[in-house]
Amino acid sequence: MTDHYAVIGNPISHSKSPNIHKAFGLQTHQDISYEAKLAPLDGFATLVHALVKQGYLGANVTVPFKLEAYQLCDTLTERARSAGAVNTLTFAENKIKGDNTDGAGLVNDIEQNLHMRFVNKHVLLLGAGGAAQGVLLPILSAQPASLTIANRTIEKAHFMVQSVAATHAVCNINVTTFEHLFSPILKQPFDIVINATSAGLTASHLPISDQVFAQHTLAYDMMYGRETPFMVQARAAGAQVADGLGMLVEQAAEAFYVWRGIRPETATVISHLRKPSN
Repeated sequence: MTDHYAVIGNPISHSKSPNIHKAFGLQTHQDISYEAKLAPLDGFATLVHALVKQGYLGANVTVPFKLEAYQLCDTLTERARSAGAVNTLTFAENKIKGDNTDGAGLVNDIEQNLHMRFVNKHVLLLGAGGAAQGVLLPILSAQPASLTIANRTIEKAHFMVQSVAATHAVCNINVTTFEHLFSPILKQPFDIVINATSAGLTASHLPISDQVFAQHTLAYDMMYGRETPFMVQARAAGAQVADGLGMLVEQAAEAFYVWRGIRPETATVISHLRKPSN
């Protein structure tokens, strides 16, 4: 029998997840169905419980329901607890288990597809919102030499660090504001710079110095589908630039692995999605 999964969001018609998981299913010979489900803003929990009753085995969760999904779960994985949000639900024995595969998707894309290892690297994470918190623990687990978190307000960045420092051995973590990334305070460029802010949605420029970048730097924007001001700045400063499309596919692959116990190949799926017709 076909096993049923879904992605839940609002809006949801733009989602690439059904095509991604269809490709994974065909590739791995798994008999699955994966649909996009639009949930009313006040009807997320109702829809999830309906899927459970209908025999679905799991669902992905996207904007704006990741925090609500966190609250709905009966059990949570360590990375879901660290992220404070859930993007992957597993249904079994009338229980809902929550996981978060965003951080694993980011790290896998950077290390496997872009061939930049985190170990012993100096990393700059821009932002301290939900997207940044979702990737914090997987970045730390990849053992960078240092991690600097920059945000408009330093209090939020400190709170995010404290949420993992209490339970995990952490590397050299620094917290600062965007403005303090300007020279002469900055002593050296970073190896990896990750934009986890929403600035790209409004085409806003981040107040960061060009000196955070160098020719060896990987500048990674978690957004995809557009050339953001962050990417423009990094490219002009000579850095290698990447968007978050690979992260989208890799977090889906991690969810597929959670559900099916099989890790799909992602490079061809990413390549297909980058074709202009897609």
